[in-house]
Amino acid sequence: MQHLKVHLVQTPLFWEDIDRNLAMFSEKLAPIDSAPDLVVLPETFTTGFTQEPRTVAEPMEGKTMQWMQEKAAAGQFVLTGSIVIKEKGQYYNRLIWMPPDGHYAHYDKRHLFTFAGENKEYSPGSKRLVVQLKGWKIMPLICYDLRFPIWNRNSYSEADGFGYDCMINVANWPAPRSHVWRILLMARALENQAYVIGMNRIGADNNQIVYSGDSAVISPKGDNLSQLLPNQEAEETVVMPRCELDAFRDKFRVWADWGMER
Repeated sequence: MQHLKVHLVQTPLFWEDIDRNLAMFSEKLAPIDSAPDLVVLPETFTTGFTQEPRTVAEPMEGKTMQWMQEKAAAGQFVLTGSIVIKEKGQYYNRLIWMPPDGHYAHYDKRHLFTFAGENKEYSPGSKRLVVQLKGWKIMPLICYDLRFPIWNRNSYSEADGFGYDCMINVANWPAPRSHVWRILLMARALENQAYVIGMNRIGADNNQIVYSGDSAVISPKGDNLSQLLPNQEAEETVVMPRCELDAFRDKFRVWADWGMER
């Protein structure tokens, strides 16, 4: 199978300003020369982590969905990140997986951050999502989901192979807990024998919460392949070699014992 080229966009966000955020990301996505397979944006990339979804929520046919379709088609990459969606009277922190052909998939954040009252305004998702890209199985999750190892758990069967090869977590993860963020990204990669992409914002929001970024691409061995620095606005394309994943799984067969604990 082929390697995967992932483009990370670590940036501040404009508070509850969809148009301004879309304009900013349009500028950042226009000059990508590395021809990535996948572009990853942060959690709630059009609004910041707001607990006032009524003021910013969009329908699934709204401007951000149209923008994502246009950018994915123009760049010939998959574009992903989460946005605030209203559907059937409920609000969701919803990750969109937008391929160039426009046939998208979505994942609703399962673990709502009760510490910030997210559970009072948003409805939780109930199903994990696994999508395929260039032969890779990819499982996207959102921020607080990272703390729950059972929800992140990989699997293996003779019939279907591994449940996923790469987990993505898009986040608004505050700087005071950045050490926890880095440790959990590494732990999820090691325990699931998979690549893990952590995409976090930087800057401060209107609640005076500061975010340090610390975005990373963690190998199945726990190494950070990204050169992004904390608290710096930057972009980077990282290559994830498939051959290294397959070789490591074949040599160090921890997955063969996963069934013992289920």
